[in-house]
Amino acid sequence: MGVMGPGSIGRVLIALGVLLALAGLVFLAAERFPGLRIGRLPGDLRISRPGFTFYFPIATSILVSIVLSVVFWILGRFR
Repeated sequence: MGVMGPGSIGRVLIALGVLLALAGLVFLAAERFPGLRIGRLPGDLRISRPGFTFYFPIATSILVSIVLSVVFWILGRFR
């Protein structure tokens, strides 16, 4: 493995941009379809008190982590 040159860094940034755009599309689709409850899964913590709301999406974080792990594993197999 060598040092990454400017071309390699550019490809990585483009790939990250595409992945970020795809993630944005998924979140937009989740708003339109109530069946895709991204951000409101069972296991996501939400504590509401007067003047205070705490939200921690544990289940959503785990799901996103699993999906990204599978995607990167598949992409790594093609290298």
